[in-house]
Amino acid sequence: MMTNLFSVFDPSTNLFNLSLNWLSTFIGLLLIPSMYWFIPSRHHIIWTSILLTLHKEFKTLLGNLGKNGSTFIFISLFSFIMFNNFMGLFPYIFTSSSHLLYTLTLALPLWLSFMLYGWINNTQHMFTHLVPQGTPSILMPFMVCIETISNIIRPGTLAVRLAANMIAGHLLMTLLGNTGSSLSYYLIIILIITQILLLMLESAVAIIQSYVFAVLSTLYSSEVN
Repeated sequence: MMTNLFSVFDPSTNLFNLSLNWLSTFIGLLLIPSMYWFIPSRHHIIWTSILLTLHKEFKTLLGNLGKNGSTFIFISLFSFIMFNNFMGLFPYIFTSSSHLLYTLTLALPLWLSFMLYGWINNTQHMFTHLVPQGTPSILMPFMVCIETISNIIRPGTLAVRLAANMIAGHLLMTLLGNTGSSLSYYLIIILIITQILLLMLESAVAIIQSYVFAVLSTLYSSEVN
């Protein structure tokens, strides 16, 4: 029996006191071997065109100062998050991207590496970012505080945005699904149609949120160059 509404997101399946639900994070890796087929499939061609489009966009965001190959980090990040978001839409598969443990593990090391690189290699450039151009002298101390706080909370906002968006749709689908046993025949038909529409919305959210996470990470890295 469900103790509370959020218990559906608890990693409760275990073997030898090790949580097996987190293994759903690696299910997406099972789709990768088809990339190495000698004759490319339609799935391979579509995925390659998506990756090339993302590469061009991230290259534009990083600008001329971006290091060669740096776009592959963010393309991999996008792919990894999107696979995990989609895995959570299947029944009885644990949604790992709805947990802050998962999202913070992705956001915090990225942000820390950007900050360390920026402050070590481009210290003067990082200081200029703390005071926007055209700020009056009397407001400069306040702007430094505001910019510092907004910089520090970036990994938290990245993590919370992804987790909250994934958990909200799943909660709504769980709430609607639990009312099915007490509804009449006609209302159940309406409920099924609503659930299908919500599932389509969640599929779009799965793609959009992984894209937003990757794009924001790219923008944060472009600021330290």
